[in-house]
Amino acid sequence: MLNLTPRYTSTRIDELPAALQPFAAQSFTLARLYAGRGITAPDELETSLSGLLPAEALHGVTEAVRLLDVAIDERQRILIVGDFDCDGATSTALMMRALTKMGAVVDFLVPDRFKYGYGLTPEIVELGIETFQPDMIVTVDNGISSHEGVARAQADGITVIITDHHLTTKETPPAEAVVNPNQLGCDFASKALVGVGVAFYVLGRLAKLRREAGKSTVQVSQYLDLVALGTIADVGVLDKNNRILVHHGLSAIRQGRCCMGILALLEQAGRDPKQLHAQDFGFVLGPRINAAGRMDNMRIGIECLLTEDWSTAQRLAQELEQLNRTRRHVEGEMRAQADSIVQALANKDDSDESVSGDSDNNTSNDDTIAQAVPTAKSSNSGARSIILYQDDWHQGVIGIVAGRLKESHYLPSIVFAPADTEQTDEDSAIKGSARSIAGVHIRDAIEQVAERYPDLISHFGGHAMAAGLTLKRRNFEAFVTAFNEVMAQMDDEVFAEQKFTDGPLQASDFSLWFAEHLADASIWGHGFAPPIFDGVFEVLSFKILKDKHLKLSLRYPDVQYPIEAICFNFDNDAWDYRAKQVHLLFQLDINEWNGKQSLQLMVKDLAVVEQG
Repeated sequence: MLNLTPRYTSTRIDELPAALQPFAAQSFTLARLYAGRGITAPDELETSLSGLLPAEALHGVTEAVRLLDVAIDERQRILIVGDFDCDGATSTALMMRALTKMGAVVDFLVPDRFKYGYGLTPEIVELGIETFQPDMIVTVDNGISSHEGVARAQADGITVIITDHHLTTKETPPAEAVVNPNQLGCDFASKALVGVGVAFYVLGRLAKLRREAGKSTVQVSQYLDLVALGTIADVGVLDKNNRILVHHGLSAIRQGRCCMGILALLEQAGRDPKQLHAQDFGFVLGPRINAAGRMDNMRIGIECLLTEDWSTAQRLAQELEQLNRTRRHVEGEMRAQADSIVQALANKDDSDESVSGDSDNNTSNDDTIAQAVPTAKSSNSGARSIILYQDDWHQGVIGIVAGRLKESHYLPSIVFAPADTEQTDEDSAIKGSARSIAGVHIRDAIEQVAERYPDLISHFGGHAMAAGLTLKRRNFEAFVTAFNEVMAQMDDEVFAEQKFTDGPLQASDFSLWFAEHLADASIWGHGFAPPIFDGVFEVLSFKILKDKHLKLSLRYPDVQYPIEAICFNFDNDAWDYRAKQVHLLFQLDINEWNGKQSLQLMVKDLAVVEQG
């Protein structure tokens, strides 16, 4: 049997929170799902925009709005400085669209990650001055650590407004206004807003101020398609506030009330907007927008979200599609190399010896090194982290590779690449992207290293689950050792992956109606986990598809028809051809084939219970 952790253990309606018992009369399974996610009252499932937290609670928003209002009235030149990921792109597009409608003189600038790095750096400020001569700079999805950039802008008399959501334990830069729910001294009840959510709140408050004053304004809620996309793509925690924002953005796209760029991207992906789900923001739209910032320049992605011309939207969406294909190819090569390094370490007899110097595993190029944390092994080897670097790796893809390593080995993973592939000597900068597991706050762990060894890390920032950092190439091994020291202080249980289940389904739940109802019952995602169930099934038949997918036909007690299940990328060597009963961890899915729909189980884990 599988070793699973139940999210909620009630088996009777009267064991549920009293406020959820009316839900259980309609669907006990759904009521149990809500209870397992901390819902104790129906109003926590509210989707009305009136249920959003008030903007006034955001520290700094009143001053930011006052300055923007004056800037619009006085026709000051406003420059939006964004970030090169999907959250930054949607934030920038939202600011551009809303401020333009309010009558602002506004343009945008996004740093080329390969030239300028992240945030409001002095170099970006200088480029902005040279290109746009702004009176005001507004950052979106960045800026909370940009002290030098703020100083450079203010030296030229430029007003700076920072809107950001990244964590900080330091004093905020002395900008004229700073809006960030995670800054020190901000009492906003939700810390889960991403950059585009913060921008939405600022613009909504500004629109209200101007409406009350009888000035040109706009209904900012018409841009919730952008807010929903940025929130899911940036893996924002889906607390009530974010679920409301995403719910309305998703509804708008399903009804075709969204920017042409999103429709064009969905066309490229062969997806029907009417059938869109929240997860599609992260798996379908997000990667295509992100590909611009990873492989080229995010301006392409932003322009796709800004255009009002359908043919232009299609052309830009096609460019993004091609960039995404290139990204997938580069990622595939890097993942293969990374897997090779980790496997080589797992096979070493001496687990305390790190891989450094010339790598025999990946390349014969003497200028390329492969290094890894000494304990970077398979997930059951007692490892605490995976940290890798190679001279020829692509900076734009390291975050994805780190995420894949984290998923496959369930370890905090950091992947480095040169800041400039033309400069790989010992004093050259290398940039790392980190992805973490539950229980390891990756940004705080990196900060601990920085505090203990102040000379190791040049810059860092991020969240609990994702972070970025820069250091000199010669400091790589010292950083590996220091990061290991931090991981060694953590409890062993943190590194043991828990697989959660929402328990068994009732026989009546194995239906198309319930699968559709479940998909639309809430906005599921990070922090409001998609439903996942388990059960023991009788195996009626099986097929191995394309030598890597396992397709099963199953029987479940009191279900009168066979249930189809699919397990993608299954290790065929692990399948017992004599299996008579299996214990499955699965999600409900709807399979569409030749215009017909059928229920399908998406198998996430499997154990043979009985052999025939």
